Amino acid sequence: MDMQEYQAKLKDYVNYLTQEERSHATIAQYSRDVGCFLSWSAGKAAQKETVIAYKAYLQSQYQATSVNAKLAAVNMFLAFVGRGDCRVKQLKIQRQAYCSQDRELTKEEYRRLVEATRKEKNEKLALILQTICATGIRVSELKFITVEAVGCGQAAIRLKGKNRMVLLPTKLRRVLRDYIRTKKLSSGPVFVTRTGKPMDRSNIWKAMKALCQNAGVDPKKVFPHNLRHLFARCFYSVDKDIARLADILGHSSINTTRIYIISSGEEHRKQMDELELVV
Repeated sequence: MDMQEYQAKLKDYVNYLTQEERSHATIAQYSRDVGCFLSWSAGKAAQKETVIAYKAYLQSQYQATSVNAKLAAVNMFLAFVGRGDCRVKQLKIQRQAYCSQDRELTKEEYRRLVEATRKEKNEKLALILQTICATGIRVSELKFITVEAVGCGQAAIRLKGKNRMVLLPTKLRRVLRDYIRTKKLSSGPVFVTRTGKPMDRSNIWKAMKALCQNAGVDPKKVFPHNLRHLFARCFYSVDKDIARLADILGHSSINTTRIYIISSGEEHRKQMDELELVV
């Protein structure tokens, strides 16, 4: 089978991912990554050396974490088409002790974003930000915040073949109940579009970016998943139980949770200064 024949298999691969109940975002990303690989390798031999060369190309264009994400998609595709022998190893990345400060959303910046929504009288967006940040859910899980969930105080999250219960804080339930009454909602998702469909990731992402100037927050820090990271850091600073936090976030591995709670470089530097080991 040559690379042109692999291109014909891409649609079957997407169907396979759908059957595996991968999220829409994952399917779209894997499809793009495999498509880029097939375009790059067009006319080349279908052998491991080609994949190794593509890996080298990715390293020249992307950071290590992005390279590994793209290789994961390609490796899965190769296994799917029966060429597991062509799979390549991912890059080994030493776990970083701290995150870049220019990507970390602070609690104060989050508050400014919420305040900006209120100045714009965008109650829905204000509550979306607070719901994600106060519970630590993924933006794709927002649809499980329903009228029924607000009523009983917990949301049943069903995503990626996993099920978990997410508790809703008392104050959040109170403001959501007020919103539900105002909007005269009787059942189903709390946050919906004008046509009644659950709000999706792209709509929320764009709305958040539009807040940046008025809130005085760097746009690089403002995206839904960073609210989840802020929740994780705040929760861990109080509870210090990483296993419990992993359960709350829906992580299968604590190693994933560790990524969420690393502090900024500035905070890391302050901790080192407090050791007073330079005499």
